[in-house]
Amino acid sequence: MPAIRARPPGRYLKIQEVPILRIGVIGFGYWGPNLVRNFAEAKGGKVVAMADLSAQKCTAFERRYPGIRTTTDPRELINAADVDAVVIATPVRTHFELAFAAIEAGKHVMVEKPMTETVEQALRLVDAAARRGVTLMVDHTFVYTGAVRKIRSLVESGELGDVYYYDSTRINLGLFQHDVDVIWDLAVHDLAILDYVVGEKATAVSATGMAHIPGHVENVAYLTAYMGSGMIAHVNVNWLSPVKIRHTMVGGSRKMVVYDDLEPSEKLKIYDKGITLTDDPERISQMLVGYRTGDMLAPQIVGREALAVEAEHFIDCVTNSKTPITDGACGLRIVELCEAATKSMKMRGHPVEIVSR
Repeated sequence: MPAIRARPPGRYLKIQEVPILRIGVIGFGYWGPNLVRNFAEAKGGKVVAMADLSAQKCTAFERRYPGIRTTTDPRELINAADVDAVVIATPVRTHFELAFAAIEAGKHVMVEKPMTETVEQALRLVDAAARRGVTLMVDHTFVYTGAVRKIRSLVESGELGDVYYYDSTRINLGLFQHDVDVIWDLAVHDLAILDYVVGEKATAVSATGMAHIPGHVENVAYLTAYMGSGMIAHVNVNWLSPVKIRHTMVGGSRKMVVYDDLEPSEKLKIYDKGITLTDDPERISQMLVGYRTGDMLAPQIVGREALAVEAEHFIDCVTNSKTPITDGACGLRIVELCEAATKSMKMRGHPVEIVSR
């Protein structure tokens, strides 16, 4: 048996330390537990603190994550020296105050959708993050799903051709919100998907809705967004549906896509169907429009949890000074659309122009 040779002095390998982003999460209600779980498991990150106003929730958290400290004072977490980034999962009315305080404290911030209650607040957050040189990201989770990313690649590659329309139904017998209407709660998802997939800013928004419970916000709404290219987007959202539907269609000049988020396996289906126009003088008197029917393809979609992808993306952006896909500018665009839709809804659907910034 050969003798074991010792490594010569001074020749030992140096182990390079990988920077760990120390994360504090504010809010442990409906969405907070999902954020904590995914950031706790994400590479390059470590959850070191959690804040919630409820002492009972803090106690429950400590039983589940005994190595992570808790506090009922969000400011204590924001000002903690060992917290590099703050993840906010609280009611919308608190987003601006908490995010602004964290940014001013030099922390990187990821805030739950929608980013703020108003466009003015969103602008202040974007400006503050730029001034302080920190990352600002919005939790638009659906943008990080394999299905939505595939749709974007189909649009970018030109496989769908010119995009004609985006049509979505997002309804369920859902959780009634007290501080935001159904557009800010549900339609915000589709507006973020639309922003990411199409990459074109809406020029105007029209919306109608109704509040069927006295003293509450609108629980049913229909939103239409108009694009400069001639594309149109329509979103149907509802908290009073007897069934849950998450169905989206994207129609192009070459192909069309159907996205069913509740489908367990074939979430995305690409149809080689559409219309053809003719300028043939011999046929023009018969029919200007012809119909094309081809095959249907159900591509394989990456099934990884979107929030896990998003958590790692946030950590990567902070660590390597990258711009997030759903950065503050994206969050601002979505808030602009929601605010315009709310104004239109109050005017029974009268279109509201989106001001270019």
